[in-house]
Amino acid sequence: MLDAVTGASIRDAYLAGEAAWCSFDKIGSATSDADPHAEHLDMVLATVDAAAIAKAKHRVLLDSNHGAGGLLGKRLLAALGCDAVIVGDTPDGNFAHVPEPTADNLTGIAEQVRQHGCSIGFCQDPDADRLALVDADGRYIGEEYTLALCVQRAMQHKATRGAIVINGATSGMSERLAAESGVEAFRSSVGEANVADMMIAKQAKYGGEGNGGPIDPRVGYVRDSFVGMAQVLDLMTATGKSLAELADALPRLHIHKSKADVSADKLPKLFDALITTHKEATASTGDGLRLAWPDKWLLVRGSNTEPIVRLIAEAESEAEARALCDNAAAKLAEIA
Repeated sequence: MLDAVTGASIRDAYLAGEAAWCSFDKIGSATSDADPHAEHLDMVLATVDAAAIAKAKHRVLLDSNHGAGGLLGKRLLAALGCDAVIVGDTPDGNFAHVPEPTADNLTGIAEQVRQHGCSIGFCQDPDADRLALVDADGRYIGEEYTLALCVQRAMQHKATRGAIVINGATSGMSERLAAESGVEAFRSSVGEANVADMMIAKQAKYGGEGNGGPIDPRVGYVRDSFVGMAQVLDLMTATGKSLAELADALPRLHIHKSKADVSADKLPKLFDALITTHKEATASTGDGLRLAWPDKWLLVRGSNTEPIVRLIAEAESEAEARALCDNAAAKLAEIA
């Protein structure tokens, strides 16, 4: 994966029509791997107690939705001794449901988890870097909890107990879990590459994004649903607790998201107004505007592709999170 600076330089060179031309015999070489999954599988398995997980005999449903994750997902669950119900493992791109692993899109899958008597359901996005969870009762646990549970587990192991990096839009659950363990939590700009860059810079032991993408440096500086599956099962096994019990014990926080029409030239004025209004908050402007309080936060970001601003807030109640977004939208209306 390219960092943001390198990626931008390659894009700029392409747009400028620049290229380092050479003859065909100096381009390089091509290699093929008869089993490209094997090395990744071994690295994921090395992060957990595979024997203990196998002994627990978890019954698991995996929904790969005909994306890229089915082949390795089946092998991983088999290696972990799981009794697996596999849905949509053929990677042909013929999605059985809308691919975004949200509650609305996974109602049918969630019901299958309950009907099949599974202790957990794993739902991947098409390129298998995101993982949503469903509990034994068919309750959608979601993507934010994937990272939080992985961070909770990371804090229980010497190899991964250390600083973490999450992005500015990720739930504070992971931040609070790190604080309880006495380690630092850093916030990067939104985007996998930004999280990875900061993890490397801060020598973080763990990280990820709240869209269901844990990042374990021992496996690679990328979001990884396979890491999520193995490590959530490891946490369930080590604690003897169900997914529902683990999820319900996490800090109870609520995220609210909205958006508003606004041109990019209005954003600086909006940011100044919000900073002035919320002088008690810690403000950072590295990725839009992020206002943080001890128990809540608000992120205001302009879209790179649309003339809109995205408003994301988290608080200890849904009403307070919604109010943060609504108040920011009202301030925007005053400026516009």
